[in-house]
Amino acid sequence: MSNENTGAVYATVVGVKESLVLIEFDEASEVMKNEVGYVCVGEERLKAEILRVRGRTADMQVFEDTRGVRVGDRVELSGEMLSATLGPGLLGQVFDGLLNPLHGLAQKYGFFLPRGIIMPPLDPDKKWQFTPDAEIGDSLPPGGVLGSVPEGPFKHKIMVPFNEAEPVQLTWIRGGSFSINEVVARYKTSNGEEKELTMACRWPIRRPIPENLLRRRFIERQFPSKPLTTATRIIDTFFPIAQGGTGCIPGPFGAGKTVLQSLIARYSSVDIVIIVACGERAGEVVETIHEYPETADPRTGGTLMDRTIIICNTSSMPVAAREASIYTGITLGEYFRQMGYDVLLIADSTSRWAQAMRETSGRMEEIPGEEAFPAYLDSAIKNLYERAGVIRCADGSTGTLTLIGTVSPAGGNFEEPVTQSTLGTVKTFLGLSADRAYKRFYPAIDPLLSWSRYLDQLAPWFTKELNAQWVNDVKNMMTLLERGDGIYQIMQVTGEEGITLEDFIEWQKSMLLDMVYLQQDAFDEVDACMPRERQLASFKVLKKLVVAEFKFQDKNEARDFFTKLTGLYKNWNYSRPDSPDYERYGKDIEQLADQYLPGHNA
Repeated sequence: MSNENTGAVYATVVGVKESLVLIEFDEASEVMKNEVGYVCVGEERLKAEILRVRGRTADMQVFEDTRGVRVGDRVELSGEMLSATLGPGLLGQVFDGLLNPLHGLAQKYGFFLPRGIIMPPLDPDKKWQFTPDAEIGDSLPPGGVLGSVPEGPFKHKIMVPFNEAEPVQLTWIRGGSFSINEVVARYKTSNGEEKELTMACRWPIRRPIPENLLRRRFIERQFPSKPLTTATRIIDTFFPIAQGGTGCIPGPFGAGKTVLQSLIARYSSVDIVIIVACGERAGEVVETIHEYPETADPRTGGTLMDRTIIICNTSSMPVAAREASIYTGITLGEYFRQMGYDVLLIADSTSRWAQAMRETSGRMEEIPGEEAFPAYLDSAIKNLYERAGVIRCADGSTGTLTLIGTVSPAGGNFEEPVTQSTLGTVKTFLGLSADRAYKRFYPAIDPLLSWSRYLDQLAPWFTKELNAQWVNDVKNMMTLLERGDGIYQIMQVTGEEGITLEDFIEWQKSMLLDMVYLQQDAFDEVDACMPRERQLASFKVLKKLVVAEFKFQDKNEARDFFTKLTGLYKNWNYSRPDSPDYERYGKDIEQLADQYLPGHNA
């Protein structure tokens, strides 16, 4: 985890192609892929990353505007891979794709940032109260906990560097108030080398943190065993996402991806939320940045920003840094997972990330794949999502990293390469429909298009925590939606006269399920967030209604009944559980249903 900078190696620019720079170095120089370098343009030092090495030349991706870069300019190679600084002070911050703090940059340089400016992501002067949890002489594995500092509502663990090969022996440790760069402990490695430890460390963003720990069995990857509660009914009930699992939300422009991901971030059953705004419009990100510090957090009592990290590399920021931003975000997620926390990472959007890869691949003149995306697109997407998961940490705690990526296919075409590669990787697919969005259905998740492999995988949890018939009941409801859609398609051709009363009632039942359960009001304080316990109670009532054998004289009577029932049910959804309205609407629903059951006396 330490910065193993072997000293600067110098190279020379021999070619420039937009953000791609071709450099040449001496034969004796050791240069590696993903190494960071700096292109020197006068007093400016433009940060760049090596993408490909060929003999004495290398292709470098510059993360800034390359205007003014000329053949013959000097390049300084750092000997360090593109890395993220990890430590106390990350929570509540807004960073760019390379982990530069945007608020700090704006305060120092204004809102129009000069080129080549780099600022430490963590405040080097801020003091943190470090409390040791280990004693001198203790043997600790890589990732073992030395101590902790309080950070907002959480305990930020200070750990043995993850890249140590064997357990280390603690030789010195102290408690007190220190900055992140002050030495708080010393330890001896298995080969007798003495090392110092501060509260901050660095880690290459393209290398998974648990990689070596898993290989040497200091930690254990576990099977996801419980669902992520999002408080969105259609997701929690019909298309669940496992805690530590993967999901994607593809949809066309205007289908409600931004609102949906915002509510998932706000109400999900996780400790820490990381939002990576990768190539999306700046206006949406600005709204998030302003909204989160003013939004009360239902979990901690503070603000939502207290447990959120925002990484933004919007469409108005350098394209070259867009590809790195998702790796930066997922590295932060892995870091907090190693502390035993439940982390949710939302990447918005992986389509823009893939487009950045396509641009870079084209400049490198690589052989293109489908729609000019690089041939390694599929493996890149799989490698990204595989970094999610459930980890039993070195101290015995369990951490999870859930990764949800939004996909923005052009024209809502789900057959394009990014969507198809994502579908082959994730286990939950929440497909947004332009047609449902046009009808003002929220969320516009199409129940006949979406799917989740976690419904059966998490059946033991549903059986234990909800009821033994939960999975079967959900599947029966899905069957009702499919039959209802089939009846509706017939009605589009023949009209209501072309179907029987029984089919009309079944279609009305499917519409009831859609209107009162699959849809929610994102701007209603009660309906926007429905806890799982209330979802269970609502589902039980709905199940009774859709299996009931109602008796109607004709279709008009059936239509009037279901219209009234839908209105009552929606008002019930808007009512707080401890309010008189909740009890009243619940009884009204029951009484209305009883009137049309066999044996009822008018």
